[in-house]
Amino acid sequence: MTADLDNRSIARAYARWAPVYDAVFGRVFDVGRRAAIAAAERACGPRGGRILDVGVGTGLSLPAYASCNVVVGVDLSEPMLRKAASRVRALGLRHVAALAVMDAERLAFPDGKFDVVVAQYVITAVPHPQAALDEFARVTRPGGEIVLVNHIGAEEGPRRVFEQCLAPLARRLGWRPEFPFATIVAWAERHGGVRLLERRAMPPFGHFSLMRFERLHRPP
Repeated sequence: MTADLDNRSIARAYARWAPVYDAVFGRVFDVGRRAAIAAAERACGPRGGRILDVGVGTGLSLPAYASCNVVVGVDLSEPMLRKAASRVRALGLRHVAALAVMDAERLAFPDGKFDVVVAQYVITAVPHPQAALDEFARVTRPGGEIVLVNHIGAEEGPRRVFEQCLAPLARRLGWRPEFPFATIVAWAERHGGVRLLERRAMPPFGHFSLMRFERLHRPP
């Protein structure tokens, strides 16, 4: 998939979203967000683990992680992260080890650093989704998991037509609506070091999916 977004336009879009993001999207994305966190914590086990939350935004997900985990949050948008940092301070979230401005396609972490990488509503909002997915796999330890929640574009029918018509506006708002599941399948096949464990429809109306990948022990 060719890049039809760029980091500068994405950062500008989410700087505009930052003041109202929680009010506009908080409840809409709540079920998917909690499902992603539950999946990440199952993968870590009862003693917890190291979790990277990519695209952490204003930190809506951070209070829901159990205190036994060590959570690092990254996001391209500094205004969104400032709201996340305020949330961490206000709620005393000691399990949040760090928040950092970072490009999802160039994560500044060593290979295998995390037990789980969580990316909620992220891969349609980066210029090169497969590059970001490569990075998620790189920083996940062998045997760990990548947990994605994202809009998946329709393959056919009226919703596909609607998404194609919506695409120009959506890009100005910082995301791409016509994102087929085949793109993720093609990435996994090309990469070779991941295995799809689950794909599950998420509300609203099943337009979103939760996807879990295992990071395999063999190299890609």
